[in-house]
Amino acid sequence: MSVQSTPMAREAIFCSLREWLNIGAAVVITLFLYVAINEFVRAKQRLPNFDGPRGLPLIGNLHQIRRNAGEQYRKWSAEYGPVYQVQLGNVPVLIVNTAAAAKAIFAQNSQAVSSRPEFYTFHKVLSNTAGTTIGTSPYSDSLKRRRKGVASALNRPAVQTYVPHLDIETKDFCKELLDYGHAGTVHIDPLPMIQRFSLSLSLSLNWGTRIDSHEDPLFREITHVEEQVSRFRSTTGNLQDYVPILRLSPFNSSSRKARNIRRRRDVYLAQLNHELDERIANGTHKPCIQANVILNKETAITKAELTSISLTMLNAGLDTLTAVIAWSIALLAQRPEIQDKAFDEISRIFGTKEPLCDAADDGSCRYVVALIRECLRYYTVLRLALPHSSVREITYEGKRIPRGTVMFLNAWACNLDPQTWEDPEAFRPERWFDHAEAPMFTYGMGYRMCAGSLLANRELYLIFIRLINSFRIERVASIDVDPTTGIADPTNLVMMPRRYEVRFVPRNTQALRRSIADFVVQG
Repeated sequence: MSVQSTPMAREAIFCSLREWLNIGAAVVITLFLYVAINEFVRAKQRLPNFDGPRGLPLIGNLHQIRRNAGEQYRKWSAEYGPVYQVQLGNVPVLIVNTAAAAKAIFAQNSQAVSSRPEFYTFHKVLSNTAGTTIGTSPYSDSLKRRRKGVASALNRPAVQTYVPHLDIETKDFCKELLDYGHAGTVHIDPLPMIQRFSLSLSLSLNWGTRIDSHEDPLFREITHVEEQVSRFRSTTGNLQDYVPILRLSPFNSSSRKARNIRRRRDVYLAQLNHELDERIANGTHKPCIQANVILNKETAITKAELTSISLTMLNAGLDTLTAVIAWSIALLAQRPEIQDKAFDEISRIFGTKEPLCDAADDGSCRYVVALIRECLRYYTVLRLALPHSSVREITYEGKRIPRGTVMFLNAWACNLDPQTWEDPEAFRPERWFDHAEAPMFTYGMGYRMCAGSLLANRELYLIFIRLINSFRIERVASIDVDPTTGIADPTNLVMMPRRYEVRFVPRNTQALRRSIADFVVQG
């Protein structure tokens, strides 16, 4: 038997529908007003006298630069000039794309553009316990103390004291390639060995401890966590940094993931710091950056500032060093004529009887020095140098840049500047023979330039001469070594190549095994 709806029931249904319609209309009107007000605010925030693509409501140009932002910014510079602005959500950002413009803004106004902008996900969520790295910290008295401490631990005399660390880590790197590659009889993915080398070197240099194998659980934990941290440091990967309303969304997982990564990172940082404190107290610590800073009473570094220094060394080693070595090995495998030129000079200086070249050598192989500089230029693994924020007003070509302006140095575009190089998109190490003083933007520019560039160059030099003198690197299949098409994930902060496999064929197996077996740390 069916039940007929009464007039009263129908009226209740209609009332309910009207209420829902009213709620829906209110939501639509509220969203419309929010967008309208937000667009008015965004228009007022745009920098006067600087051109640039307009983008969409709310998100601006975010949808256009989510993948390989450095390359997109380089393309836009052909239309909008060397310095222009983009709108990332609610934030106007000035993009600097040429060597001349970078020198005018970041070198000539070094102190004025010495700060960093704060991003919600990285600074407010991920870093609110362990703190930020030196490179990501806004300008402050604390930053000046940290930079002073790091400068004393990374100057040329200090770097010389870390040679024993470089010595043993580069030896173990060659040993792993020899063992896992079964003396060149099987092809292997070198990335785990590169990551272990980079991580162990970072831990050795900063805490005086090592990772012996890429199968170590601590290796797996740190590499996974730091890879996620790198994603959160990306200037394009976290939409809620630029569109504040997204932080309120129940479907937004960015903050939850950042908090989880933060907790995991705090655990191993506390462990590493505690173990070093014990070694210092017992007098058994090895020379390392953190111990140098702790024992240098003139720096007056706090515990939080010391952690910031530690994070800086960990990030730099795992991110940029790994990426540069990964691209370089791929390139040497794909371009054997370059590998042969490097080997000829290395063997001429060191011979082949001792594949593990002298760790004390600091740049005598001219071609290898040029090769490293070209790898740093051509691949520019950190395409967008960490963003700057101005602490006072400056001008560029008569245009006012207000205090608090966010600026991106497009290191990728600057390293490919046709005004600096005749053939910027060609890989040619020899270019550095005639232009040894040409600008290099991979380490940044100005006051916030990477403080560890001396150490990084020394690390790369030793790994290059020992790797090339020990092995002939043979490709298994064609490897895409183009810096624009060969990228594993163009949305990342640091550009890594796609995974590949190669053979590490010992040039003299017996000599290499003997050199490893008879190894004595130099220094």
